[in-house]
Amino acid sequence: MAHAETAPRPSVGDELDVVVESLAHGGRGVARSGGYVLFVHGAIPGDRVRARVVKRKRSYGEARVAELLEPAPDRIEPRAAHPGASWQVLPYERQLEEKQHQVVDALERIGGFEQPPVDPIVPAVEQWHYRNKLEYSFGYDEDGRLVLGFHPPGSWREVVDVEEDVLASAAVDALRTRVRDWCEEEGLSAYDRDSHGGFLRNLVVREGRRTGQLQARLVTSPGDFRAAHFAEAADAQSVIWSTTANVAEVTRDTDDRILSGADAIEERVGPLRFSISPDAFFQTNTEMAERLYSVAGDFAGLTGSERVFDLFCGIGTIGLSLAAQAKEVWGVEIVEPAVADAIANAELNGIENARFFAGDIRTAARPLVEQAGQPDVVVVDPPRAGLSQKIVRRIIEMEARRIVYVSCNPTTLAPNARQLVEAGWTLQRVQPVDMFPQTPHIECVALLAR
Repeated sequence: MAHAETAPRPSVGDELDVVVESLAHGGRGVARSGGYVLFVHGAIPGDRVRARVVKRKRSYGEARVAELLEPAPDRIEPRAAHPGASWQVLPYERQLEEKQHQVVDALERIGGFEQPPVDPIVPAVEQWHYRNKLEYSFGYDEDGRLVLGFHPPGSWREVVDVEEDVLASAAVDALRTRVRDWCEEEGLSAYDRDSHGGFLRNLVVREGRRTGQLQARLVTSPGDFRAAHFAEAADAQSVIWSTTANVAEVTRDTDDRILSGADAIEERVGPLRFSISPDAFFQTNTEMAERLYSVAGDFAGLTGSERVFDLFCGIGTIGLSLAAQAKEVWGVEIVEPAVADAIANAELNGIENARFFAGDIRTAARPLVEQAGQPDVVVVDPPRAGLSQKIVRRIIEMEARRIVYVSCNPTTLAPNARQLVEAGWTLQRVQPVDMFPQTPHIECVALLAR
């Protein structure tokens, strides 16, 4: 009896003619070649592409579009080439549908929830030019000209210059252009990620969307340049020069020097003012952060008598936004400078019922309960990896009536929600919020109550 032959797994470098069927979490297109699954960067459902294999595993491979052979019926022309805006080829309504689907899919498939209570996604206020923080890299184009742009996905050697940064405001884009042109005129060299030679590494720009304040932070290798002239050319409210000898491309753990202005800029979220230092975590879409915190406040259901724990509190944005409706807020964050910012932000806004502490939640949770008492509401805003088993256990021990989980990754929210449901809470609502139009990233807020 003849057996059907299975197609051999493709090798790295092979080019395959495939049709993209769907989108995976993270935004890559899903295609199949003889039963072998390929995740194709830069492709959308309905595209027929020639895909070049860049990574091969036993059960799946990763590929990039070498040529678009036949575009999907609803594919649209991108506004501008931009490695960080991979979904701009999808109509915005379609982006929202995909994000909504991916939240539901994660909760069903990974969390095991039947018909999860997911509300319709909140669309973005601004579909373009919305980011308040941009991190650019220096490099060279094919003609050897200095460029200041972005790494393509998966490539740390190449830097793509962008004619127009469609995710940044006109003010930020103009600042980027000023810095690039000045550095080129000065003859400064870009850092080489292979030889580790060269001077210029990154430009990190922050913008107070409500205040108009700009911060330019130039990250270089050790060396010298005309720093005072650079500060003048950058023309921002805060100009910082950071140096690092680290081989990897990093913007943390640097030696920082203020060249002009203050070391922080100010932003407003709703009625609150926040001072944002260079390394502070702050939601990169100010307008949608207001909506996100509003959802978190609704889900918290505060009446003025509650004790709120704000875990992973950062610079205090969520905790301070809840303080007016709560009896007291206790924030915990492992990053000590962020805690200092949170304390300063409480003072800046005259908020006296919020306290912030530096600590690792795994070890700080029990002492916090001993000192503050049992919380009524726990708010968590963890990194993409979600909550570890140990942190979930610590939250369960707190026995709060409500848990408000702010998630930037539905695939880690789903298993965490399942763990909490098995411990006695009910998943009552999940609200997706589109913080990042033109990208596959999804933010959502979940309410678990008992």
